[in-house]
Amino acid sequence: MKFKKALFTTSIAGALAFGAISPALAHDSLDDSGAVKGERGVFSNDEIKNLSDAYLEGSKNVSTLTESAAKQIKELNGVQNNTADVYAHKGYAYVGTHTANGGNGGVRVFDLQDPNNPEEVAVFAHDDVPGTWQEKVIVKSVNTPEFKGDLAVVSVQQRNRTREDTSGGFLLYDVTDPTNPEKLGFWEVYDRTAGTHELYLSAKNGKAYVYTANPYADYYSHGEQRDFQIVDVTDPKNPETVWQFDPRTLPEVSEDFDGYNWASPDGKTRPVFNHSVVTDDNGDYAFVSMWDLGTIIFDVKDPENPKYLGRTDFASEQQGSAHSATLAKGGNILIETREVYNPTKPGYEESYGYTRIFDIKDKTNPKLLSEFKTDLTDNVEDGVTFGNTVHDPKVHGNTLYLSHYAGGVYMVDISNPSEPKQIGQYKPDQADVWGVFVDRNYVLASDMGQGLKVLTRGKGGAPTTDN
Repeated sequence: MKFKKALFTTSIAGALAFGAISPALAHDSLDDSGAVKGERGVFSNDEIKNLSDAYLEGSKNVSTLTESAAKQIKELNGVQNNTADVYAHKGYAYVGTHTANGGNGGVRVFDLQDPNNPEEVAVFAHDDVPGTWQEKVIVKSVNTPEFKGDLAVVSVQQRNRTREDTSGGFLLYDVTDPTNPEKLGFWEVYDRTAGTHELYLSAKNGKAYVYTANPYADYYSHGEQRDFQIVDVTDPKNPETVWQFDPRTLPEVSEDFDGYNWASPDGKTRPVFNHSVVTDDNGDYAFVSMWDLGTIIFDVKDPENPKYLGRTDFASEQQGSAHSATLAKGGNILIETREVYNPTKPGYEESYGYTRIFDIKDKTNPKLLSEFKTDLTDNVEDGVTFGNTVHDPKVHGNTLYLSHYAGGVYMVDISNPSEPKQIGQYKPDQADVWGVFVDRNYVLASDMGQGLKVLTRGKGGAPTTDN
């Protein structure tokens, strides 16, 4: 495999001036906060058994949730990695890994046939690209002329973006048999950026596309590549970039924008980069989390010719930090989470990150309906920490599930999106919950230090095979 494909000499020289090491932080790694994730360390299975019982309470439709299992991922080559995001497909959980003990922990596959005893049955994407970590994985059933089966896309990020034997982007695997994943292809982004942080897979009408978030690709490449790129993976062995978004096409972004420092209309210089992207269920619209530029909405019915529709914005006193998004109410409601880990940044409100809910029936004009804060949001005396900020959102029916690091998982009734109400919380002892995934019969959480958590409804039971 060939790595380090240079764009042009002046770009590399300029990139080196920004510093050689890419902090594996998965937030705004160009700020000066010094914030680092994984604050609570990594536990072995034996140590997890000695922790106190998890806190779990709920009402309404989450009142019957119980913790069925807590399972640390296996050591790999004598190394205990830590977990990142979690996804589920057809009764299997796919758990990404973060950077503890050198990274390259790959994706762990758990059989959830017995929710009380999930079994780790495979690992993949761990030995393809050295010096990287594999945080995000999306799995979908795909049917194209070149591939029919279950396709996994895995984000790949470099720990040191100047190493000559490594690169970032995403890997594609055939997981039709989850116990025997088979590598299909690798897509590389500009090699002096860390890689693809988050991504999403959408398939329809015999085509498949990966929507990528490549933080600072625009900045480090001096505009040669962009943070948001769409890649055709109809043939997973030959991924091809078909479109990139240039923020300078927006009237509020000047032509001399450097790819990161944005002179916003409120007079402040704000950070802008693509952190995450999702699409709606039909793959018609993409929602791109561009930090202080807000959540940008595109019509991607033709993924090779997207149309900009609109974006969310922020009050002048709010740190933007648009981190992730999800949809509710048939795609008419947008949930936006904001990862604010420095609550005392000069010129802004004293607050950690919280959730905002928008009406997007008119996608050209998102309307803010409400904001939801947890009990941790205003604990500013805790200083710079990820523990108190919201992270990722997921929706099932009228319930919003929020992963929240030290807060675990919060459950919020959004029957009335203008008045969200907390109805439950799951918090492991010494929680450091990165991701959450919701299906009809279970809720999965990935704790950075403790691995996979499985919550089931009532007395448990076999998980659904629908996604």
